[in-house]
Amino acid sequence: MKYDLLIKDGSVVFRDAVKRADIAIRNGKIVAIAERIQAAADQVVHAAGQYVMPGMIDTHVHICEPGRTEWEGFESGTKALAAGGTTCYVDMPLNALPATTTKEAFELKRAAADGKNYVDYAFYGGLVPGNMENLQELSDAGVVAYKCFMATCGSDLPDDFKNVDDFTLYSGMKKLAELGHILSIHAENAEITDHFAQEKIKQGKVTAFDYVASRPVFTEVDAVLRALFFAKETGCKLHFVHISSADSVEEIMKARHEGVDVTLESCPHYFTITTSQFAEIGPVAKCSPPLRDELEQEKLWEALKRGKIDMLTSDHSPCPPEMKHSDTNNMFEVWGGITGCQNNVDLMFDEAVKKRHVPVTEFVRMISTNPAERFQLRTKGEIAIGKDADIILIDPNQSYVVKEENFYYRHKHSPYTNRTIDCRVTKTFVRGQLVFDVNEGIVGNPIGQFMTSQKIPHNDFAQS
Repeated sequence: MKYDLLIKDGSVVFRDAVKRADIAIRNGKIVAIAERIQAAADQVVHAAGQYVMPGMIDTHVHICEPGRTEWEGFESGTKALAAGGTTCYVDMPLNALPATTTKEAFELKRAAADGKNYVDYAFYGGLVPGNMENLQELSDAGVVAYKCFMATCGSDLPDDFKNVDDFTLYSGMKKLAELGHILSIHAENAEITDHFAQEKIKQGKVTAFDYVASRPVFTEVDAVLRALFFAKETGCKLHFVHISSADSVEEIMKARHEGVDVTLESCPHYFTITTSQFAEIGPVAKCSPPLRDELEQEKLWEALKRGKIDMLTSDHSPCPPEMKHSDTNNMFEVWGGITGCQNNVDLMFDEAVKKRHVPVTEFVRMISTNPAERFQLRTKGEIAIGKDADIILIDPNQSYVVKEENFYYRHKHSPYTNRTIDCRVTKTFVRGQLVFDVNEGIVGNPIGQFMTSQKIPHNDFAQS
């Protein structure tokens, strides 16, 4: 029997264990796993000394095409994802124009993506004021979930994304509960954070520390609690994006134990950059919710080590460099978003697995297995027979310095520039096809395929 690809001698990360094993792949699927596979293959990859694990499924990525392709397009963005060890991603309904809040916008997005993705992809739909009648048609078109902002967002441009008011949030949850879909939420109290920002600006307090002070932890917790209460009333499934505080994590865990169908994610920047470091790095490290101080960061690490972080995502939110600049050094004027998806996996493997001894099986749960299960991408998420051969290799003994010249982003800036990372993604396979090699760079042409959910009736996360 001949295979398309054999990956041999690696330390394979399964759902509950790490074992030395060989993996055989045919027609994009994992078809055999054994301690030794003695068979012919078109390609043999020797992975001794490396971890072999499912690729990251990044469920929080902003590809700005169409409409703002000059910020980031599918080709550049997915090259960066592939180089970082991501094999599938879910694109947010913003910052493209038009935002993905109608069937027509969805069709424009899907047409723009065709033939440009180096990894597999799926799309969010948006919940915004005035689009309640569009939620069904977005579901029919194939979105895997919906996104809303409780914080102020968007612009005055036509068809840009807008944050929800409480009535839209409640009504949208009722509708999405009927449709059986997840609502992902950016949870910050818009009224309080906006007023805090206005006060700071009037006082001339516009540093990185002032920006962070305008969005304190309690404004995140408040929005989380309000959304959880609405979920109890409506039965809507929730997912909280980029949670930045342990207090929010605890409220979400409490609601889950009370029966709310809810999950949460956090992002590498909340674990690796503090407020003080943000002030040193500058505007490329601005995001919302903001980066927290050392004490809050350590509390978030404790939550992760206790298994309370369901997923790690990038919240890759790129922009042109001029949007990260202020002539008056006013941090409130610059764009808030982290460009970072090319360093998701190795950065957090280094920080979590190597430095803090988080089990590598738990790491894989956060980057791959849980995202696949929660967003119902059922052919993905683990090393198992019958699954897509979305596989990455990580060398735990390589060390490198992040350099701008190695970025695949359209705009080569990141808060991780010049950071040393003590491990490295060396190969990325999407459905058994090599798309990135640490020595060769991006390999071949875009092969990414559009994905939709494979719905199931039960809930994997409630009561866990």
